[in-house]
Amino acid sequence: MTSKAAPFDALDRKIVAALIENGRTSFAEIGAAIGLSATAVKRRVDRMRENNVITGFTATVRPAALGWLTEAYVEVYCDSAAPPRRLAEVVRNHPEIAAAMTVTGGADALLHVRATDVEHFEEVLERIRAEPFIRKTISYMVLSHLLPESPEAGAGQPSASSGAANLL
Repeated sequence: MTSKAAPFDALDRKIVAALIENGRTSFAEIGAAIGLSATAVKRRVDRMRENNVITGFTATVRPAALGWLTEAYVEVYCDSAAPPRRLAEVVRNHPEIAAAMTVTGGADALLHVRATDVEHFEEVLERIRAEPFIRKTISYMVLSHLLPESPEAGAGQPSASSGAANLL
């Protein structure tokens, strides 16, 4: 017998929004805010984890505090024979790559790279370009973050006007 996943309702959205706002908020605090007991909140969180709605909990660290002062996005253009799984293997070997995705448009992939300085970024770029199936790259250095409260900017917690509020 297969079990059907319980629906994702308004209370679940409020729980998720509270956890996005502050992942360390206690179940009792969340419950008090939305009208549930701590036990009921825990059951819902457990269910959402089992159903892969909540996939984990993490700390957001300001990259500059770790010495990552330079940031760029890199468009990657590959030879036609490069499958996404091969790209995934390559990007896993570069700790400076904070995010990587295949994309539509002219480029095959987009990489979010963090480095200690421009010299370090150039060295990372040379390592990426050394892959035999990489045809070319185009880089865009980040000058400033227009949404400084976003996780991509290394914000500690989203503001009330960010994504958490949009879940409600």
